[in-house]
Amino acid sequence: MSILVTPQTRLLVQGITGAFGARHAQLSIDYGTQVVAGVTPGKGGQIFEHRGVKVPIFDTVAEAVRETKATASAVFVPPPFAADAILEGVDAQLDLVVAITEGIPVNDMIKVKRAMQGRSTRLIGPNCPGIVTPGEGKDSHGGCRIGIAPGYIHKRGHIGVVSRSGTLTYEAVYQLTSRGVGQSTCVGIGGDPVNGTSHLDVIQLFMADPDTHGIIMIGEIGGSAEEEAAEWIKAHGTKPVAGFIAGATAPPGRRMGHAGAIVSGGKGTAQAKFDAFRAAGIGVAATPSEMADTLLKMM
Repeated sequence: MSILVTPQTRLLVQGITGAFGARHAQLSIDYGTQVVAGVTPGKGGQIFEHRGVKVPIFDTVAEAVRETKATASAVFVPPPFAADAILEGVDAQLDLVVAITEGIPVNDMIKVKRAMQGRSTRLIGPNCPGIVTPGEGKDSHGGCRIGIAPGYIHKRGHIGVVSRSGTLTYEAVYQLTSRGVGQSTCVGIGGDPVNGTSHLDVIQLFMADPDTHGIIMIGEIGGSAEEEAAEWIKAHGTKPVAGFIAGATAPPGRRMGHAGAIVSGGKGTAQAKFDAFRAAGIGVAATPSEMADTLLKMM
């Protein structure tokens, strides 16, 4: 099993005719993902072709879903238009929307979150690397890759990875794969202050997934999402969890890289998050290079 995406996931790519969207649509096809549609307003009726796979392009998400039965979307749309692109997927009742776009205005995302209340669609991101459920073998048969993560570093297995940092997601995955340990699903939730899916959301899914036997949780300074997840793990966790927090040396009040990585009012510090991890029985990796080994020792 896995969480959120499976080989049966039917993906549409919003912004498939742009250079970035096209490249990653190609990589997802190469990985074995069922890319069934593209959406670019004004380019409906065109065909996106890669290695013999012909993907029809539509003007709207609603039309694409109606014609292809797509269940998930990857959003590669410039920041000024990305919020509307996300809401198109919500209005079309997709199961999942993965927003890769960086730099969406916070006010736009607040409006998106408000509009999504009570709706069935789950949002991952924005400003995230996406999600990968690894397939079997070198050709990743049976896998699903949505976003920008390098598929070739993944290996099918039983460790769940959830992270605010894209590159640290890749680091954790590569460490596991290098040790012969595979992953069930890897979820990059993004580094923006207003996002769709939290650490806690993913942790709960991993805990309920019988195919996930251990979890690596990677956080950053800023916000309280990691502490909230740790509190839940302390009360309800049934599987080993190892964690790392990026930004231990960041000065208060200065945003570091991600829009959500900022310590303000004495809250959101790396130390507070490490303390919450330890109190919850989460194994703490002192450096990024120790993430996989910390979990494997616990297991």
